[in-house]
Amino acid sequence: MVIDGLPGGGAEKVVLTLVTGMLAQGHRVSLFSLRKVCEYPLPQGVDYQVIEDNNRRPWRKITELSRRSRLLDVAVQQAEKTAGEFDLVVSHLHKTDRIVRRSRALAVKKTWFCLHGVFSASYLGHRTGLSRWLKARKIQQVYQGRNVVGVSPAVLNDLKAAFDVKPTREAVIGNPFDIALIRQLAAEPAEVPESGFLVHVGRFHETKRHDRLLKAYALSNIQLPLVLLGQGSAQRKAALEAQAQALGIADRVIFQGFTQNPYAWISRATMLIVSSDSEGFGNVLIEAVLCGTPVVSTRCPGGPQWLLQGDLARGLADLNPESLAETMRDIYQHPPLLPADAFAEFDTEAICQQYLALIK
Repeated sequence: MVIDGLPGGGAEKVVLTLVTGMLAQGHRVSLFSLRKVCEYPLPQGVDYQVIEDNNRRPWRKITELSRRSRLLDVAVQQAEKTAGEFDLVVSHLHKTDRIVRRSRALAVKKTWFCLHGVFSASYLGHRTGLSRWLKARKIQQVYQGRNVVGVSPAVLNDLKAAFDVKPTREAVIGNPFDIALIRQLAAEPAEVPESGFLVHVGRFHETKRHDRLLKAYALSNIQLPLVLLGQGSAQRKAALEAQAQALGIADRVIFQGFTQNPYAWISRATMLIVSSDSEGFGNVLIEAVLCGTPVVSTRCPGGPQWLLQGDLARGLADLNPESLAETMRDIYQHPPLLPADAFAEFDTEAICQQYLALIK
C-alpha cells in the first residue's frame, strides 16, 4: 500500500483497515507513507516505512514528483530485496498516484490506483477555461492505460467519462468495515442528549455542505437537537454558528467537535444525515445502518445512490434544502426497515478477497 501520509481521514482509515485485514489473513504487507504524519494506531506486523522528502530548495516544487518517485523506488527496491517481490501494489489518493505513476521500480501490471472520490467534482467543479482543461489533461495522464479501482461505480464512471480515461483493467471494490468492532464500539457509553437527536458526522469542509444541512434542519421543523460531530477552521465554525443564529435554531444545534468514538453517538441518534455535494463512497451511511440508525443523504455524485437501495432509498434527497428537509421529515416519521445483515458484503474479509483477486 502507498499513501501520501496518514492524517485523520476516510481514505487513510480505509487503508489501515485493508492492511489489518490482509495481515489477519496471513499476508505480508508493506505500507509506504510519503509524509511523516500518522494519526491512527498502526496494526501490529505491518512493514511501515515513511519516505520523507526533505528537500527545501526554492525550486523544489518543480522537481517534486520525479524526486519523490525516485525516493519511493529506493524504498521499494530495498523492501523487495529483503522480502521478495510484491504481488499487488495499491496506490491511494491522487497526489500519491501522481508519484507512483512515475515509479520505475513498481511493476505496471501489479500496480493499481484506488480512487476514493468523484474527481470531476473535486478537481474541476471550481475551474473554468484553460485552467479546467489543463487540470483534466494532467489527471488523464496519470490514469490512462493503467489499472484502476473505484470505491463505487460512480467514481470509476466519472473518471472514464469526465477525463476520457481508458484503464487497462478496472474494478469496483467498496470500502472495508470491521463490522464486529463497529457494533462493539457502538455499545460503549456516551453522554448524548436524552430526548433523542439528529447527527451529522464530517469535517467542516465546503463539500460537506453544512450550510445546506442547517437550512434543511430549520425547514424540517424537527425539534430534536442537531449534533455536529466534526471540526474545521475557526472561521468556518464561526460562519456556521452565525448561520444557525440567523435561522433561529442556534439553541438546538450542538457543535460537539471531534470524538474518538463516533459510533457511540451514531447508534443512539434518531437519524444520521449526509448533506454533501459529492461522496466517493459514503462510509458513514454504512456505519449508521450497521449501528441501527436510519439515514438521509443527498442524491449526490458518488456512493449514496449505490448504497441506499430498497427501503433505504427513501432516504435519498435532491441537492437542495427543501428536498432534504422533506426527506428528513419522512424518515423521522416513518423510519425504513434496517435488515440485520445489511452491508455484510463490505466486511473487511470479503473486501480483502476482492483486492487479492486482482493478482494475476
